[in-house]
Amino acid sequence: MSRTKHSSDRKAKKSYTLSPEIVEFLEAVRKKRHAESVSAILEEILQGVRREHERASVERAVADYYSSLSDDEVVEHSKWGEFALAQFTNQDNA
Repeated sequence: MSRTKHSSDRKAKKSYTLSPEIVEFLEAVRKKRHAESVSAILEEILQGVRREHERASVERAVADYYSSLSDDEVVEHSKWGEFALAQFTNQDNA
């Protein structure tokens, strides 16, 4: 049974100029992780950076949301949080 590639699975071949130190670093990481290619290592590193950017974006959005709440809304959220925690505690005792 052959595996078909979806368009999102295809890789784009690109060429970038890197310093000798970075090339050496990538090759050392490739060998240490027994990866099939330096491209695989570079992709892994970049995916990690992308995930971190996305996480930071979500954290900023959450912080912005809570910063925008009025004092009354903060109190209401706090009461709902206390209620929810009490429900979890009640289930543990059931």
